[in-house]
Amino acid sequence: MTETMSSREAEWAFTGVVGQAAAIRAGRVSAVESTERSLARIERLQPQLNAFTRVLTDQALTRARALDERQAGGERLGPLHGVAMAIKDEIDIAGVPTTFGGAGNIAPADADSELVRRLQAAGAVIVGKTTLPEFGTWPFTESAAHGYTRNPWNPTRTTGGSSGGSAAAVAAGIVAAATGGDGGGSIRIPSACCGLFGLKPQRGRVSTAPNPDLWRALGTLGVLTRSVADGALLYEVISGTTATDRWQAPETSFATTEPPSPLRIAVSLRPAVRGIRPDAECVAAVRETADTLAALGHNVEDFEPKFPDATTAFFPQFLGGIREEADRMDRPDLLEQRTRTIAAVARRIAPEAVLRWAEHRGEQVAATVNQLFDRYDLLLSPTIAHLPPPIGRLDGAGVLHALLRSLPMTSYTALWNVTGNPAAAIPAGWSPTGLPRSVQIVGRPNAEAEILCLATQLEQCRPWADRRPGIS
Repeated sequence: MTETMSSREAEWAFTGVVGQAAAIRAGRVSAVESTERSLARIERLQPQLNAFTRVLTDQALTRARALDERQAGGERLGPLHGVAMAIKDEIDIAGVPTTFGGAGNIAPADADSELVRRLQAAGAVIVGKTTLPEFGTWPFTESAAHGYTRNPWNPTRTTGGSSGGSAAAVAAGIVAAATGGDGGGSIRIPSACCGLFGLKPQRGRVSTAPNPDLWRALGTLGVLTRSVADGALLYEVISGTTATDRWQAPETSFATTEPPSPLRIAVSLRPAVRGIRPDAECVAAVRETADTLAALGHNVEDFEPKFPDATTAFFPQFLGGIREEADRMDRPDLLEQRTRTIAAVARRIAPEAVLRWAEHRGEQVAATVNQLFDRYDLLLSPTIAHLPPPIGRLDGAGVLHALLRSLPMTSYTALWNVTGNPAAAIPAGWSPTGLPRSVQIVGRPNAEAEILCLATQLEQCRPWADRRPGIS
């Protein structure tokens, strides 16, 4: 590749969803050129990052050529026309095995998931499927089947999880955006580790079809992006459910153009899990963000809520979700030992009656926690308690030790999966060692628009999307 082409590709890689879609619609870049640039970056960066379980080269190029033909024929173009994206490998693509991050599934999916269908209907080009820990169980993207996924900001550090492959691919400019799933923080945690914007939408906002749910009431599907505007555009495309979905959220707007009126914002450093203390960099990120919000005219106030214990609501659904996924595998004997242990425990202690009770307990927790939003519009907290730790956090760990090592990553996020509230990880600068910092903004039910508007304000005050990691 010539220097000029390499430079052009690098600039394109960080243009984002909105910028790439506009350039393709204007004819400055074709869908094929866009796809080839993404595939070239996969080839070059995959050995360093290990972000993909499967690259769909032929399929992507065939689709890109068809999109170019439609554009040449004057057909109406979708909002994502020609934009290269990646899909977390827990979401079905027709003709491609859904591995769930492991080796237990080998049969190709019969049809696209509803999420993939909506993305492709809007013109997206799917270039590959991204890594995750097996079944998305852990907040570290490490698995026996696919190895470590490495952070583009520092390859000795974790990308977080479970959507860690998606986070690495977006942060390194391989794709403009990627999908994720969030059952305990799995969109927000890798976004925090990789310097991205990651909104966990309201429960029932995005379809999980062909599955009725994702880890019962805990999980939602969504996207990871470099900018807030990219995320807003994608949620406009993918929001909505089908008759298959158990959960349905009312329609909402994802517009981010109007600045929000002064909001009442609670600032809390208290995690929902006892025994976890945030490190100094994570505290500083929250304090600096609070100062920025106050300078913007918002009413910012320290407030330390006493969160109810959500363990009895979270863990049965966590266990039951993994068991249900394990039971769908072609080769359950090829699952990791930790996964087989969790599935076996779930079969004993999490029958359907217990899962229904856990969902009901979650509703009780939500009713208590949401009293916070009678007094405040939004809650500001750390996203994770520590900066991204070194890779290998799951090495040699059984189920109990893996759970204990996971707590600093999930202590601020998992509660909002129990309650179903929308919550977003927002970049908040970098540590002196060059690792991303992040804060979490949580809203009342169906308050994605407020979160997006506030995130847009923060991005305008302290832009982050143009900063590029070392591996990019």
